[in-house]
Amino acid sequence: MNPISKNLLFVMTVVYLVVIIVSAFKLLKLNLKNSEKANALEKKILEAQLKLKEQELNYLKIQIHPHFLFNTLNTMYGFALKKADETPEMILKLSNLLDYLLYQIDKPFVSLTEEINHIKDYIALEQLRFNDTLSVSFVTDNIKETTKISPMLLMPFVENSFKHGFIQNGTLKVDITISCEAENLRFSIKNTSQTKTNSKHGIGLENIKKRLELLYKDLYTLDISNNETTFEALLNINTTKNA
Repeated sequence: MNPISKNLLFVMTVVYLVVIIVSAFKLLKLNLKNSEKANALEKKILEAQLKLKEQELNYLKIQIHPHFLFNTLNTMYGFALKKADETPEMILKLSNLLDYLLYQIDKPFVSLTEEINHIKDYIALEQLRFNDTLSVSFVTDNIKETTKISPMLLMPFVENSFKHGFIQNGTLKVDITISCEAENLRFSIKNTSQTKTNSKHGIGLENIKKRLELLYKDLYTLDISNNETTFEALLNINTTKNA
């Protein structure tokens, strides 16, 4: 090969290499830009999903307690008319519950002991309202201060039992158990019921299931059974994510 041909071949080779390198660089730069746009879009989608999730949770929380407040205020009004000694106690317990509903419910998690204390206040108010027609058993076992759950997670089950429970032989019976083992929370509730009232649990229980699915997806089990005389719910939650 003569010198001119060698030089021409060398020049063409260099030109091809330069073209390939520049093209590869531009493709890489384009890919990086597309990747950044995709990441930004994915971030916006995730943010929108989180906002929707938060809005849905807030909507589900709002639906929980209006009828309880209405019934309690009616009972309190009756006690006030009679100038009953229990009226100040009812006002104090209702005040504690309202504080929980209005302020603590916005927190992502609260201690399990807080939820238990407010369940106790709720039961005390219902006992005053039902008087001698109510029999409640509330047992807690191995409750730790460090255990946390989403606020108002257990309360709807309790409220549901009083709202849809049925008085048998002159008494509405409600049995509640809350226990912890390692990172697992076990909650069970059972109340006297009847077949025609079981169907009324639908909307409330659907709300509870939606909240559980949003908050504890794949970390909980919920078993519900009802028959002609009783309604029972058993909830198990792995609280690891709350640590």
